[in-house]
Amino acid sequence: MKMLHTELHEIETAAELQTLIAENENVMVCCGRMGPMCIPVYGVMEELQEERTDVKFAVMAFDSPEAGIIRNDDACRGFMGLPFTMYYKNGRVAHATSSIQNMQQVTTILNEQFSTSNVENA
Repeated sequence: MKMLHTELHEIETAAELQTLIAENENVMVCCGRMGPMCIPVYGVMEELQEERTDVKFAVMAFDSPEAGIIRNDDACRGFMGLPFTMYYKNGRVAHATSSIQNMQQVTTILNEQFSTSNVENA
């Protein structure tokens, strides 16, 4: 059952999240609620999903037990404010943020983490 009212794909299970990050090179997932710190981030993602076709954008309800996969990730250790936003590159966590983010902040992270010239040392 969808809990977030956005124009973004809503992930409902941990397995669905794993599939999404396994099947797509660049993924941004915002894990939050329909609250004042999260809604602006969803709006930024909705705007960007049309122009950034190199990134799969999705949301996940923070209060779902399935969202434990994000809430309990080491990258989110110490986070205090919602939403928890995860950036996945080639199936691995590339970056994570908490709290409200504006267009400039999100775009900077996307450019830094998902740039075609950003080569990972594997």
